[in-house]
Amino acid sequence: MTTAELGSRDAVVVVPGIMGSELVDVTSGRVLWGLADPRWYVSAWTTGKSLQALALSPEERAGRYGRVRASRLLRFPAFAPVLAGFAPYTRLLAGLRAVTCHPDAVAEFPYDWRLPVTHNGQQLADFAAGHLDRWQTHPVHEAARRADRDEQPARLVVVAHSMGGLVAAQACQDGRLAGSVRAVLTVGTPFFGAPKAALLLGCGGGGLPLPRARVRRLAVGLPGVYDLLPTYRCVTDGESARRLTAADVAGLGGDADLATASLTASALCLPTTQAALVQVAGAHQPTVQALTVDAGTVVGHRFTYQPTAGGVGQVDVGGDGTVPRQSAALPGVVVLPLAQSHGAVASCAEAVLVAQDVLTDRRTGPWQGAGELGLDLPDVVTTGEPYQVAVNGVDRPTDATCAVVDLGTGLRVDTPALGWRNGTVVGTGQPLPPGLHEVRVDGGGASPVTQLLMATTHTDPLDPDADLDIDWPGPTRSGGGGGRA
Repeated sequence: MTTAELGSRDAVVVVPGIMGSELVDVTSGRVLWGLADPRWYVSAWTTGKSLQALALSPEERAGRYGRVRASRLLRFPAFAPVLAGFAPYTRLLAGLRAVTCHPDAVAEFPYDWRLPVTHNGQQLADFAAGHLDRWQTHPVHEAARRADRDEQPARLVVVAHSMGGLVAAQACQDGRLAGSVRAVLTVGTPFFGAPKAALLLGCGGGGLPLPRARVRRLAVGLPGVYDLLPTYRCVTDGESARRLTAADVAGLGGDADLATASLTASALCLPTTQAALVQVAGAHQPTVQALTVDAGTVVGHRFTYQPTAGGVGQVDVGGDGTVPRQSAALPGVVVLPLAQSHGAVASCAEAVLVAQDVLTDRRTGPWQGAGELGLDLPDVVTTGEPYQVAVNGVDRPTDATCAVVDLGTGLRVDTPALGWRNGTVVGTGQPLPPGLHEVRVDGGGASPVTQLLMATTHTDPLDPDADLDIDWPGPTRSGGGGGRA
């Protein structure tokens, strides 16, 4: 049997992004995040009751973890306001297993994304080293090794989405993995952070038909959110920009200690491994790239600052809707842009093909389909009211089609007609019932650009924080370490 027939014999570890792992209460076994029923997310974000268990307990804030266990990667779509939707990783996992010599070569690394990247990076190093050891003694690996000319043992290939790339970069600094990692593929990883994290901490995202304080109240206590704060010059300062500071974050109501730990250690998370690094970045989606921070308020802007002949100018470089394109690109490394949203970029056909080619160390086809579609719509809409869908990257409305699918039933519930409005291709979505929906725009070339949308009724604006008053015993001040290192 030839090596090609056996498939790749490397060990693969798939690392998801923030909110990309199913979380389970260790004591009760209750699933806290990643449920199959899309209606759960509507209930969770509109009532707040199901979010209580996601907040860190005093013990967790002090660094004593173990109350919550990450059980597996997402198998069903998930949703969070501002960060929008997260597609399951089933397609990526299946694509990788299809090109390995045995499914056991591919392992998924779920992690508690609420916790610091430093902690999860150490956990990944332990897991990856153990997975490689187990795979190297697997009978199928031995057969594949003997069939290869060099007969060298398997090495590690890490495929990471979003925050998972930061976790992987931290893990690769562990001496136990020195020389063991052959390649790292990052997809939509915010190496230099994402301004949306500051919006979460400052105002819960703003403009949502649900209490913004509920989103913000949960976010300010999670070290993992601080690890996504932007570290490049993105805060407006006259005609140029400066970097976000811990004082800025504290002024927005965030935790100064968590912000300091993350922002001061951020450079340590950049990859230092000698392994081959391949980067995929979502592109062409309207993306917040800069911030105005003033008097305890924060506003996001869809432009960034770049040097020009006359000094510094404002430029819209886009991104995946969450991570600006420039943040997902390390200097000196080729970046493969894909027109896709942040939550879906790791599961689209083009990204799966890139992952397969990295694993097999060959290029089987084009890594990028035709088209530069961009999709602009709200994260949350009000039940019973129409909403607007804007499409970028097309010359005529007839160059693209739009569909809305109810994730609860899997059925298409609307096909918004696209037309011109004030120089932009726009469609009006029909009023939706409560639930999670996927909006798809297809230009006939690359995979459809998709984004999740939640439809909900207005909630009572009175006392918006009451539903997250958690009766944890003991002190409530934040005490655990953070940091993106």
